[in-house]
Amino acid sequence: MPKKAKASAQAHHQEGVGEVPQGLKETSRQIWLAGLGAVSRTKAEGMKMFDTLVEQGQSLEARTRRAATETAAAARGAATQKAKEVQAMAGGTWDKLEQVFEDRVARALSKLGVYTQEDLARLAERVDKLSDAVNALIKSRTGKAVPAARAAAKPRKARKVPRVARKAAAPRARKA
Repeated sequence: MPKKAKASAQAHHQEGVGEVPQGLKETSRQIWLAGLGAVSRTKAEGMKMFDTLVEQGQSLEARTRRAATETAAAARGAATQKAKEVQAMAGGTWDKLEQVFEDRVARALSKLGVYTQEDLARLAERVDKLSDAVNALIKSRTGKAVPAARAAAKPRKARKVPRVARKAAAPRARKA
């Protein structure tokens, strides 16, 4: 820096050391007054603004709850419908599975020589017919009627013969 400019700056600096320029003072005062005005206005209108914000919040909350309730109801309906569909599919599957199981058990029992309920009913019917035929034959020869106690009796359920007894009875039947 040249010596002249340096001396001039120092002289100017020493003159205004204690003084603040007038424009700066005025701007600072205006900023201060604006801050005081903002505080005063906030105090006066702050409660009104707060009440307005609370009302808007309540309105928004009501709309949000209504939308959430509608969405939940729609989701619940869709879930219920899907559950019914799955239940119907599962029910059909269980019915098919049950039928397949029954068919396989019936086939296995048939291979083992176990009579079915239908077989036993047909056999009982044949025995009744044979009994009637024998009674008719006896009546025609002797002239007396033989009491048909079996025909009047209620049909009994067939007893299941233990497997061991069937095996033991089978060889004797072949020998005879």
